[in-house]
Amino acid sequence: MTTAPGQTAAVDRTWTVGQVARTFGISVRTLHHYDEQGLVVPSGRTASGYRLYDHGDLERLSTVVGYRRLGFALEDVRDLLEADGPGRLAHLRRQQAAVRARLAQTADLAEAIEHALEAEMQDRPATTEDLRAIFGDGYSEEYQAEAQERWGQTPQWEQSQARTARFTPADWVQIKESTEAFEAELAQAVADGVDPASDEGVALADRHHASIEVYYDCSDEMHANLAELYVSDERFTRHYDERRPGLAQWLHDAILARVARRTA
Repeated sequence: MTTAPGQTAAVDRTWTVGQVARTFGISVRTLHHYDEQGLVVPSGRTASGYRLYDHGDLERLSTVVGYRRLGFALEDVRDLLEADGPGRLAHLRRQQAAVRARLAQTADLAEAIEHALEAEMQDRPATTEDLRAIFGDGYSEEYQAEAQERWGQTPQWEQSQARTARFTPADWVQIKESTEAFEAELAQAVADGVDPASDEGVALADRHHASIEVYYDCSDEMHANLAELYVSDERFTRHYDERRPGLAQWLHDAILARVARRTA
């Protein structure tokens, strides 16, 4: 940002929330959240009480935004801001290791996609071997057997079996990618402090419901039952909380808020 003729030096001027949000490509709500969390607290206020950021605030915000785009959670960003040189170095090395692990996973997924493309050319349903290659440790025949024992007599199980029997490897790759992207959005909502009962939280629960209906018709009652399973079955809880601590409970609450709105 430059100073126009007649203005004071850049270090002496201030910027509004809207100007800062546009400059850094983030939302006003995110800036408010950073303020509430004490990460970037604007140094000034207008006579009407609106936030004003000075040059020092923008330098701190630039650091926060940079760390967030490297994948650090807000708690880690706070630690980085407060850490000394060796502490920041240790944080960055841990993040570097995490990024390298994700790159390795991406390479595995690229290989799975290549196999999926070959299968797509043959236009055939996915085999168990295909599913193992695509989902890796996320695919469990033991879990499939348990699910059949628990729900095998229900119409939803039959519907799910009929639908997935037609899925090609490419279909499963797309499902995996969209599921991972959506769960990343859910995790970000928790990180940003989104209220699960808010419009944004319920909208995410709506998308979760739509993802379930890829497999079978899911009633509101069944959706609520799934929400309870996410916090009562440690495997589901671990799955979501590994993406973001507290995500399982947050998703449970968002789903119940969705159901409550629809049944009110």
